[in-house]
Amino acid sequence: MGRFREESEKLLRLVGGKENIAAVSHCVTRMRFVLQDPAKADVQAIEALPSTKGTFTQAGQFQVIIGNEVSTYYNDFVAVAGIEGVSKDAVKAAAKQNQSLLQRTMANLAEIFSPLIPAIIVGGLILGFRNVIGEVALFEGGTKTLVELSVFWSGMYSFLWLIGEAIFHFLPVAIVWSITKKMGTTQVLGIVLGITLVSPQLLNAYAVATTAAADIPFWNFGLFQVNMIGYQAQVLPAVLAGFTLVFLERFFRKICPPVISMIVVPFCSLILAVAIAHGILGPIGWKLGAIVSNLVNAGLNSSLKVVFAAVFGFFYAPLVITGLHHMSNAIDLQLIADFGGTTLWPMIALSNIAQGSAVLGMIFLQKNDAKAKEISIPACISCYLGVTEPAIFGVNLKSGFPFFCGMTGSAIAAVISVGSGVVANAIGVGGIPGILSIQPNSMGMFAVAMVETIVVPFLLVVTIGKKKLGEQNAQMSQASQAPQTSQASASHHTSTELLAFVSGKTVAIEEVPDQVFSSKALGDGIAIEPESGTLTAPADGTVSVVMEDSGHACGLTLDNGMEVLLHIGLDTVKMNGDGFESVVHMGDRVKAGDPLIRFDLDKIHAAGYPAVTMMIVTGMGQATALEFVQGRQVCGGNDVIAKGE
Repeated sequence: MGRFREESEKLLRLVGGKENIAAVSHCVTRMRFVLQDPAKADVQAIEALPSTKGTFTQAGQFQVIIGNEVSTYYNDFVAVAGIEGVSKDAVKAAAKQNQSLLQRTMANLAEIFSPLIPAIIVGGLILGFRNVIGEVALFEGGTKTLVELSVFWSGMYSFLWLIGEAIFHFLPVAIVWSITKKMGTTQVLGIVLGITLVSPQLLNAYAVATTAAADIPFWNFGLFQVNMIGYQAQVLPAVLAGFTLVFLERFFRKICPPVISMIVVPFCSLILAVAIAHGILGPIGWKLGAIVSNLVNAGLNSSLKVVFAAVFGFFYAPLVITGLHHMSNAIDLQLIADFGGTTLWPMIALSNIAQGSAVLGMIFLQKNDAKAKEISIPACISCYLGVTEPAIFGVNLKSGFPFFCGMTGSAIAAVISVGSGVVANAIGVGGIPGILSIQPNSMGMFAVAMVETIVVPFLLVVTIGKKKLGEQNAQMSQASQAPQTSQASASHHTSTELLAFVSGKTVAIEEVPDQVFSSKALGDGIAIEPESGTLTAPADGTVSVVMEDSGHACGLTLDNGMEVLLHIGLDTVKMNGDGFESVVHMGDRVKAGDPLIRFDLDKIHAAGYPAVTMMIVTGMGQATALEFVQGRQVCGGNDVIAKGE
């Protein structure tokens, strides 16, 4: 009889029985269900099960957090349920049945644009920096810019445009590549198709509006003509062209004999895709993109613009929870292409700040709770820098009211921003640094809106929280004054030292943009932004868990009884082992510094996943406390990153 058999029987009943399970799989910490009717799952009862550390729903999947022993739990569950588990890709595909058409469309858009976000952020920072040195008159009584006074900075201003142009003007290349990558077709064909959309042989998209119709160059095919127009910075033409290429390649691969497919499939797919893109879909996509951007722009400039702004500002944070917030990227980029700037992005940056200020209010309320501050302080800093997930999942949603206080502050700030005409030159720079992406003449009002997002959510949280958390704070204050356990009484415990498990810079676990890790649902820990590709043992122990199929994680039981989970990257389970090589097996003895997994950082980055690597302490063993070293450069297998007794 399996160790989790009895609990598995309860879980099966609580998720609605076998007939309610469309698919089930697991990763290194969680059971992943696709339920026919998610409403049948008794979440409260499931979270009360002894081995369950929490639940959440994401992208149509109902996920039950188990921890290191999830593989054993999973085996017992499928045996009890009498069903066969499926691959994670199959679970992901099945999960789409629980998503609406809009959710599926937005999820696909998110998966297309997510790999592009790092480049877009860099582009936004560069354009913002160029704003500061080239367009803000800070010298000689406010009459001169730094570029006007310095030959060096004038050269730098021109040089940085090279990078900004590469990112934004040639964005269609990246979009078409990302589509072919997501759909599993030939990526280099996507790159070539994207290049044809922005070729210097074509009339630049930015010059079309100022060029007379008679002067627009064209290809003359006798029976018809096709305008030679480029699609620099255009989103929809690239998206339509990319999916057309995918369809054509799949079609020709299906009908073409394998012996000639290497020649016929790429040739026919690319020729037809380029012809259709320039002759039909490019102009259509241009018009559709213009319609979308014009509608949004009209809404943001109409007599009802403050209503539009208030609604968007209030509901943006809930969109982050669903993942649908990525849909705004395409709209922002289209607004920038059509109007030279976007009024949407400033509201997003302000929403980031508002959620951070709500956390700041919780820090004030819980000033006597050292444990709470370990989570809230890093989450607040992260939020102010534009990463909201640790704050939302780790702090604000737990108490509920801080989340709504942040939403309220965001709505007010959005009204200020849109009402005063704040415009951003670029996207990707969120939180307080978002001011760098704002056009110089709008920076003053954006700063006013920033102040509001700091003050209002903070005051709302403190005012409401004093009533809600007053008794709790009093109890915490009394507890903090209680006599501490003497060193002598704990002297029988074994001293603990954990070494860095990979080389890089240590990061607080609360700053990891994944709600399971940042909320410490599995336990406390630390993360490292890796600079090498070898995961090593932090101490002597035995390998207790190895993800054989994906190779992205493993668990150790240390000699003092402590249990740790080591997890490389976020969502890297979706890479299906590509780029990962496990060098240990379950039951192996390891020494501190021994290699556990070798991984390819370039492949992780190319796949669009964060490479941040976590060590989670899922069981303390004989240790009573651990102190983690944060914000420091460490060498894997050498430097101590945690000490405890």
